[in-house]
Amino acid sequence: MFPFAKLTGSGNDFILVDNMGGHVDVEAFRERIPKVCARARSVGADGIIFLEPSSLAHFRWRFFNSDGSEAEMCGNGGRCAARFAFERGIAPREMIFETMAGVIKARVLEGGQVKVQLTTPQGWRWRERLPLGHGVIEYSFVNTGVPHVVVMVEDLGNVDVENLGRRVRFHPRFSPAGTNVNFVQVLDEGRLALRTYERGVEAETLACGTGATAAALVYLGDGEEGKVEVLTRGGETLVVEKVGEEVFLQGGTRWIYNGHLKPEAWEWGI
Repeated sequence: MFPFAKLTGSGNDFILVDNMGGHVDVEAFRERIPKVCARARSVGADGIIFLEPSSLAHFRWRFFNSDGSEAEMCGNGGRCAARFAFERGIAPREMIFETMAGVIKARVLEGGQVKVQLTTPQGWRWRERLPLGHGVIEYSFVNTGVPHVVVMVEDLGNVDVENLGRRVRFHPRFSPAGTNVNFVQVLDEGRLALRTYERGVEAETLACGTGATAAALVYLGDGEEGKVEVLTRGGETLVVEKVGEEVFLQGGTRWIYNGHLKPEAWEWGI
């Protein structure tokens, strides 16, 4: 049994664990993550985050998707981790933390708002064509800490995100790692609407921070700067800003509750 907190960031929900003292054997616990993250049967979450000591930053995180796979980065998870670290006294209001994607800068603002500076986007592919069965889609690709395909559409409500997203996510072109898949509609100048199929969750989620960032960068265009508002599936708005080569993501977080994980959280179905 060990303590945890449940936080949400613009529609993504996470289990946060203070493991600075090393009381949780993360590798041993890893196989239990899918059960703990299962909705209706256990706590339920898009992912689980362990905060551990770092020689490079205020802390190191280990982020696991709900299927138990370890991911390099998660924008909304990073914002929740920053708030959790600040309020638990692990890090100051302005902090840096270590991820598999690199060292991330974050600042905890008032009212639950958190702003993170993401790693430099890389791996750009612009307006490529991807054959899918009897059709072809046009997409752009960028890695904003994790890989993202961005598909611009005219009517977001009519997109079969689960089916089309899964086919793109597992397409051989993006193997072996696969990719997240974002469908984006332009609402107005500087305003986008987003729906995302998330790798590791293997379903559409209510938000995706690195996906919102990828969508905004594709909308801005190669080398362009600016600020873009991205409306998530959950109804909240994320703000992405590009200044030079620096990319920032800001949005709200909510601390839902604190609790203790007991063995019954993962022993069901045995």
